[in-house]
Amino acid sequence: MAATVKVWDPLVRIFHWSLVTSFAVAWLSANQIKNLHEIAGYCAAGLIGFRLLWGFVGPHYARFTQFVHGPDKTLQYLRDIPSGKAERYLGHNPAGGAMILALLGCMALLATTGYMQTTDAFWGVAWVQDSHEILANTLLALVIAHLAGVVMASYHHRENLVRAMITGKKRFGTSSDIR
Repeated sequence: MAATVKVWDPLVRIFHWSLVTSFAVAWLSANQIKNLHEIAGYCAAGLIGFRLLWGFVGPHYARFTQFVHGPDKTLQYLRDIPSGKAERYLGHNPAGGAMILALLGCMALLATTGYMQTTDAFWGVAWVQDSHEILANTLLALVIAHLAGVVMASYHHRENLVRAMITGKKRFGTSSDIR
């Protein structure tokens, strides 16, 4: 068995799977079970708040400074994927980092518009309802893109990233990997 290294701490992994669950429950209960939908939305909002904090004070691989890269580096990484030249990162790669920001931002806006609909000021306001629905569909598209990226990176680097997000461990890095 190949040597492994701890990458993602338990709180990152619990956050990840809890957010997956919150979004799935909210998506499936939309227009069906209002209370469950709202509870899932509030859970997602709380999780986003936690992750924003953990991105500044958490361990190395949880920190935004470790995985958030500028547009040039992210675009170069995306250009390197088709040729098989995309470098392996022990933490999130630049495309994964950009996806995390997109997912967090979209989920935060989705929770905000959901909450707005429970207030007297915005209850029944069409643009808030429309925005909430558009954001939900956008988030679903981002989740699908995220899953495609996970499958692609798992194949390219020959490692199971889903298992890594469950166990917190990845194959031990080589000198060419980016830590």
